[in-house]
Amino acid sequence: MKPSAEELKLRFQAVFGQHVIVNDDSHLHVGHAGAGGGGHYSVEIISEKFLGLRTLQRHRLVYDVVSEMMPHEIHALSINAKVPE
Repeated sequence: MKPSAEELKLRFQAVFGQHVIVNDDSHLHVGHAGAGGGGHYSVEIISEKFLGLRTLQRHRLVYDVVSEMMPHEIHALSINAKVPE
């Protein structure tokens, strides 16, 4: 069963702080081959935890938070991980 955007937001906020936006984009991918019922999400996170990290390192931190949900509950995750300005 795919998680709600709110469930994911709370999970990410527990790790990265308050600035987290999660969108459920699953409706855009209906019938997508290989999805198997897993959700498609986009996430924007602004966190000091990303300071000094390259994009790949930031993405790995984000994926670590939901690793047990992939690929069945979450099929795809589009990540925008930024540091505070």
